[in-house]
Amino acid sequence: MAADDLTLRPARREDLGELGRMAAELVRMHHTMDAARFFLPDQVEEGYRWWLGRELESKEVALWIALRAGVVVGYAYGRIEERDWNQLLDSYGALHDVWVAHSERGRGVATALVEAVVSALTAKGAPRVVLHTAATNASAQALFAKLGFRRTMIEMTREAPPPPAGAGGGPRTE
Repeated sequence: MAADDLTLRPARREDLGELGRMAAELVRMHHTMDAARFFLPDQVEEGYRWWLGRELESKEVALWIALRAGVVVGYAYGRIEERDWNQLLDSYGALHDVWVAHSERGRGVATALVEAVVSALTAKGAPRVVLHTAATNASAQALFAKLGFRRTMIEMTREAPPPPAGAGGGPRTE
């Protein structure tokens, strides 16, 4: 799949270095948005190289990269997920990650990646594709809405207050 000089293809093992770097940027962006909600693990690049390398082996995964002039400029990762009773969500395709290099934003890369992963997930049998986006990421939300995604759930987080000084772990429960 190519548009202008942009090429999309499924990721390969030799892409894991760039995938780990880009996934780490995505994690750091979320952590910067809300450090209490989004954790930042040590050695995040290595962790994502391992995780995405493992995911490449799964037939349930759609992991695509975008290249311009042979350089990886973005990726998108999705997978088929089973029925989730907690979310009242029947089996579905999950679009977990979309990342595009800053210099490539606004050039159609994210749109092309999302469409490639959605197509791959529906070809694998997904009756729908669900994603989560950070509440403060208005540009991503606008892109996803333009691509036909609709709001269905709003995540809300409340941090637990610290225990009072000298407290023995909170109130007694029975």
